[in-house]
Amino acid sequence: MTYTLYGIKACDTMKKARTWLDEKAVAYEFHDYKTQGIDRDSLNRWCNEHGWEVILNRAGTTFRKLDDASKADLDQAKAVELMLAQPSMIKRPVLDLGTRTLVGFKPDLYAAALA
Repeated sequence: MTYTLYGIKACDTMKKARTWLDEKAVAYEFHDYKTQGIDRDSLNRWCNEHGWEVILNRAGTTFRKLDDASKADLDQAKAVELMLAQPSMIKRPVLDLGTRTLVGFKPDLYAAALA
């Protein structure tokens, strides 16, 4: 099976995840959501699986630069709209395993999921 790794090419955490997958000879397709975009269905599916609070990267520069009104009264619908407009606000990487996803990169979680 070929997995899909979602993220942004220049991100350091993405580089670590890609290197790990390459070293383990795990087949994957890379989807750069900064250049290729992301669809609403994928974002909603990830939010439903993990919670929008996990998917929305509030620690990143893009989110921190938002005006206070955009940050106020966040819920899943508003978070999804923000992420659609600015994909760099999506936590990365997201590894789609087909039946579930992994968010962020932790080598031990990747190893357990792909064993």
